[in-house]
Amino acid sequence: MRALVQRVTRASVTVEGTLIAEIGPGLLVLLGVTHGDSDEIADRLADKVRALRIFSDIHGQMNEPLGEREVLCISQFTLYADTRKGNRPSYIAAARPEQAEPLYARFCERLGALTGIFGATMAVALTNDGPVTVLLEA
Repeated sequence: MRALVQRVTRASVTVEGTLIAEIGPGLLVLLGVTHGDSDEIADRLADKVRALRIFSDIHGQMNEPLGEREVLCISQFTLYADTRKGNRPSYIAAARPEQAEPLYARFCERLGALTGIFGATMAVALTNDGPVTVLLEA
């Protein structure tokens, strides 16, 4: 499981012109699931995202975890793109939807995240805060 975590001042997701979810200050998480992932991995990664100390404290140091801030989580199978050969990415390492969707849902529920629509073509808008972007892998 891979999570690209971006600290944002705001983020939203739209599907076919309809706003699905919107957050203020917090995290935008792009989540990819691979074949060997499990409930335990989803839980561990969600807990890691919640505890990640990437928000500024009163001294301006990145020392604070998520706390009461919001999270928007978007399913992102392309985080498992293999681009080592040729110019067309291979997504063979990404889990099939029937495995990935329940793990994505579990991760989001454990994190208390708003979500996009699994498998939909989504327009994601964000304003980076920093910018601070971290790649986590479980």
